[in-house]
Amino acid sequence: MTILFINTLYSPHIGGGAEVICQEQVEGFQRRGYTVSVLTTSPNLGLCQEDVNGITVYRAGIKNFYWHFSNSKPNKYVRMLWHIRDIYNVGMRKYVREVMQKEKPDVVICHNLAGFSISVWDVIKERKVPIIQVLHDLYLLCPGSNMFKYERACEKQCRICSLMRFCHKGKSKDINVVVGVSNYVLERLKRSGYFSNAKARVIYNARNMPESNEHRSRNIEFPFRIGYIGTLSKVKGVEWLIRTFMRLDINATLFIAGRGESIEYEEYLKKITSVDKRISFLGYIKPADFFSQIHLSIVPSIWPDTFPTVAIESCAYSVPVIATRVGGLPEIIHDGINGLLIEPLDDISLSDAIMNLYEDKTLLHSLSENSREIILPLLDSDRMIDELIEVINEVSSSKKCLLSN
Repeated sequence: MTILFINTLYSPHIGGGAEVICQEQVEGFQRRGYTVSVLTTSPNLGLCQEDVNGITVYRAGIKNFYWHFSNSKPNKYVRMLWHIRDIYNVGMRKYVREVMQKEKPDVVICHNLAGFSISVWDVIKERKVPIIQVLHDLYLLCPGSNMFKYERACEKQCRICSLMRFCHKGKSKDINVVVGVSNYVLERLKRSGYFSNAKARVIYNARNMPESNEHRSRNIEFPFRIGYIGTLSKVKGVEWLIRTFMRLDINATLFIAGRGESIEYEEYLKKITSVDKRISFLGYIKPADFFSQIHLSIVPSIWPDTFPTVAIESCAYSVPVIATRVGGLPEIIHDGINGLLIEPLDDISLSDAIMNLYEDKTLLHSLSENSREIILPLLDSDRMIDELIEVINEVSSSKKCLLSN
């Protein structure tokens, strides 16, 4: 069987967890004997082909005002024009046609479509090939993909998002199977009327991560070490975490790992923390090195993060997590078992959770002991591939039935 994967980015261009999971799936299917290929975007003109770990990867030059993975940040008017074109980018369809003509896939698995737009669905439908759409974020509801505005999570689509997603709900009727990486993201789209004709499945992301006893055996000594790892942005809640921590009179340190969504915002965070020597910015650091330094991880997302990989990584290294009760986080962090759940932007809730684990080392140790075991299915990429194969077999059988009729 031949499978074509479509995703906004692909290795070595990694924008977030979706790219990591997409590559995990692509290489996992190849190991199982499937013929796989990838179509992704590129800043360069035209369509080029290359080999990435034995996988055929097609990179399509984006037909828009700029490539959205570049370091430069255009002004808001150019960004708005980019999103308008991305409502339905006709120019990207020829790349999909060309790759499908060459690869002749039996099924297409679409991941993130920003840059391609939903125009790819129509091309795949023309060729009568089943479509599996994997939902990593809220792109189909919101051009910004996160339903976050004025420093708050949006409960429903604003007028602009409704206008810029006027055709997406109707087009989603052509999808054969929709896969949510969490119950949260799948139900959010289904409640909004999307994918009315599609079979729906939740398949949790998974990454193979070796067990390390180093973290379980580490003594809890002072200063108590708290950590945040991820993009430094408003939606991730890092500023809220910093300001809350600065008000706590405790013998603790806060390690901030990752890079800012912009240089300006990262410098702003460093400026407001300059008076508190307990806070350190580590920049980019490997997760294994980061989690070996801390006793407690905090995932303070303000927006409804659909299924943040960082929470899984923390538990994999037996580091308990304080996480906000939003998005897909409660599907990873179980309150009182492998971490604590708090309310977003609730200073008291966050402060109390930190103090609870700062003062109660028995509880901290218990959460640490449970952290990895409770998320073991999320560390089994074979489980993820097996569940996707079930979905592919279902749509393949349905297609054969339709052809025979």
